[in-house]
Amino acid sequence: MSQYWSAVVHGLTPYVPGEQPKIANLIKLNTNEHPYGPSPRAIEAIRAEASDTLRLYPDPTAERLKLALAARYGVTAKQVFVGNGSDEVLAHAFMALLKHDRPLRFPDISYSFYPVYCGLYGIDFETVALDENLAIRTEDYLPEDNGAAGGIIFPNPNAPTGRALPLAEIERIVAANPQCVVVIDEAYVDFGGESAIPLVARYPNLLVVQTFSKSRSLAGLRVGFAIGHPDLIEALDRVKDSFNSYPLDRLAIVGAVAAIEDEEYFERTRHAVMATREQLVADLASVGFEVLPSTANFVFATHPTRDAAELAAELRKRAIIVRHFRQPRIEQFLRITVGTDDQCKALIGALREILG
Repeated sequence: MSQYWSAVVHGLTPYVPGEQPKIANLIKLNTNEHPYGPSPRAIEAIRAEASDTLRLYPDPTAERLKLALAARYGVTAKQVFVGNGSDEVLAHAFMALLKHDRPLRFPDISYSFYPVYCGLYGIDFETVALDENLAIRTEDYLPEDNGAAGGIIFPNPNAPTGRALPLAEIERIVAANPQCVVVIDEAYVDFGGESAIPLVARYPNLLVVQTFSKSRSLAGLRVGFAIGHPDLIEALDRVKDSFNSYPLDRLAIVGAVAAIEDEEYFERTRHAVMATREQLVADLASVGFEVLPSTANFVFATHPTRDAAELAAELRKRAIIVRHFRQPRIEQFLRITVGTDDQCKALIGALREILG
């Protein structure tokens, strides 16, 4: 602490990102990165852009990327916002759309950046408990039962549980809350979930946020986007242009556009992850784990007789890293990223050895 810190900084509890350890021959299954590389077309586009033009500022509107996203998702460019990773897009949404007199609502077990944003921006919030199966209950977000919210946000699929709400349930929540913005954080939706983007045409209070970090395998490029009514996008632009007018650099713009255009690679690699996930679930069950239903590129698993923290520590000794959350209700779960087939086989082999 320092006497020079502001009162806001003194009160912050920052988000803790997943560990990026420097361990030889590491099997890294802790941060939900895609096990396969980006589209070769994206890499080629980035290389081509690495030229003398880097001395020039990028397009502050990233119009080329907005047009590509609009074409991909059947919306207009005025309905698209882009930012430096979906975390930045979410941060702008908290300031622009979710800071009101009534509290913001989100699940008690969810993306742990949400309460951090609330602390940073001074937003009152209420957490809503997941049910006994660690699933979101639609009824908990209907104002006739719980009063009107100042805003609603949750991931779908939820993180770290991996469980998803059907699109019809998302629509119930959005339709029942016309007084506020509902943000659906779809970082993992491409691994088996159903996107809420088609609902944007009918609901001016819906904002859908996605990222290139997961299914597009571009976590190192930092590109995220939101799709919603033009009025919501204008609010995000006003915050962005009061913070950083050039959030996406030239390499990020061309790489993201190329990734969007390479639909064949996107479909092939996301389905490969989904197939490996199903095998991983079966293999974990074979060594005694209970695994929540997942439509993400990770699984959330618990063993009935072994401590999760001890299992994570034993795996680490074998150069395999998974994520353990020291949080009430989920302290006996491990979040395991779906890696390649070989990585997942190595994980199961190590668990068999640890479990005896």
